[in-house]
Amino acid sequence: MSNSQHPEEKPLAPGLYLVATPIGNLEDIPLRALRVLRSVDRIACEDTRQTQKLLNHYGIEKPTVSYHLHNEAARTEELIAALQQGGRIAIVSDAGMPGIADPGALVAQAAIAAGVPVFPIPGANAALSALVASGLPTEQFSFHGFLPARQGQRRSYLEALAQTTTNHAHTLIFYEAPHRIAEALADVELAFGPAHRVVLARELTKLHEEFLRGTVAEVRAVLEARDNIRGEMVLLLEGRTPEDNTATAAAHTQSIATQVAVLMQQENLSKKDALKRVARERGIGKSEAYRELQREKR
Repeated sequence: MSNSQHPEEKPLAPGLYLVATPIGNLEDIPLRALRVLRSVDRIACEDTRQTQKLLNHYGIEKPTVSYHLHNEAARTEELIAALQQGGRIAIVSDAGMPGIADPGALVAQAAIAAGVPVFPIPGANAALSALVASGLPTEQFSFHGFLPARQGQRRSYLEALAQTTTNHAHTLIFYEAPHRIAEALADVELAFGPAHRVVLARELTKLHEEFLRGTVAEVRAVLEARDNIRGEMVLLLEGRTPEDNTATAAAHTQSIATQVAVLMQQENLSKKDALKRVARERGIGKSEAYRELQREKR
């Protein structure tokens, strides 16, 4: 009989472990993640109280320490010092994979620079879970984290994406907070148009999981009819479609003044927002579009 140990019986190697945790349903945690959490020396948590609920559920008793946005730099130095002494430390966020729109990337980079092994322990992720069930293309996609909170910055960001994303098979993925989702969808509609295809995934893996699929105008209408909008959300946008590009090309044969007037009438945009849309679709600056508009009036 062989004396070799099964992988689960071997002592855990020293190093940094980036452990994915459930995004809602506590059953969504790999056996390997549980073994790692039981075997490390300590667990660095985005919120120790939130992680303690998970540890208690699985009967895991390990020292925890906070590791979040406001102490990330200072705590990284402390953790790297322990790792260089042969420590075994797990990093977890409140939900999902550390480092993806959550703390974790900084300590991973520091560990690599210090020659400390870094081990990914895969598991649940809200962005990928939303993508595979969205019905949008999955072959090409990009994750953009949270949209800017300020309206002006958010609109500029979305307008830039609308101008540069010309492949309809490239899906754009964002996280968004419930108190900002209505405004975010309004800005998506402004940048991409009301007929643009989107999916809103809400409360993934939880009791009230929901997918809203349709045009941005349709999804906005559903949300606006609700008294309360709650839950963690993933917003997915289809890339610009061939129809979008055809419509843009056709619009270029019109005068800027005509395009602006049509947008103001059909989509109820202000003159300023309509002009910004026209400039984006034509690939020119807002100032240039304004000057051309003034020339057309002469």
